[in-house]
Amino acid sequence: MDDFKTKYGPWALVAGASEGLGAAFAEALARRGLNLILIARRLSKLEALAAEWQAKYRIETRSYPVDLADIEATRQFLAQLDSVPGLLVYNAAFAPIGYFKDLSESDLQKIATVNVMGPLLLAKALSAKMIERGKGGIVLMSSLSGSQGSAKIATYAATKAFNTILAEGLWHELRGNGIDVIASCAGAIRTPGYEKAKDVREAPGTMDAASVAEKTLNALGKGPVVVPGRMNQFFRFLMGRILPRKLAISIMEKNTKNLS
Repeated sequence: MDDFKTKYGPWALVAGASEGLGAAFAEALARRGLNLILIARRLSKLEALAAEWQAKYRIETRSYPVDLADIEATRQFLAQLDSVPGLLVYNAAFAPIGYFKDLSESDLQKIATVNVMGPLLLAKALSAKMIERGKGGIVLMSSLSGSQGSAKIATYAATKAFNTILAEGLWHELRGNGIDVIASCAGAIRTPGYEKAKDVREAPGTMDAASVAEKTLNALGKGPVVVPGRMNQFFRFLMGRILPRKLAISIMEKNTKNLS
């Protein structure tokens, strides 16, 4: 834990920290002794969690209401940020459920802005400071859905594929500057959003948010991609290496068609 704080501290920024996996990442970092910069749309939820972690882990926190679907607001936030985060966790995502033909153009634009432009803007701005310091870390949340076409979440899945490839490239580019980069390709996670969207049956390999956060942070510095959970690792190998592409897409569709 002390080594983690020395390498990536004293401040970490968590995007999408108000609940679920983002909150799990934030608490895992607080447990490691890092001060937290928390951003999400709902300031009241951030402040409540921040107060809890300050008391429990004796850390400092700063909470900001940032709508990552608003590019200009995101730029303004980055411009006024006075603390320099040594670690970025980009967990924010927009994932409307529905067939492509039924999604509005505004939904598609928001998916691309939050899931693609958001990590690009934050990674660009914060990595520049990390390069100056000669150390840092970047965690981009991806998904197993980005390993192949995924019906009813096709655009979301495509953005997650983008984040995986981006992390792989940045891992290679930035490691010479002392910066660790990783994409976490998680399967289904027990979060409030998943509970609202999932079918009656829980997907195989579903994990708790705290476990995903821990496994991801423990893998930081060990390679460009981590797949939390042995069953999910098997699924990724099977779908990506063994099965024909058409069959992999069809299997994925059976797991996503009942999402609503």
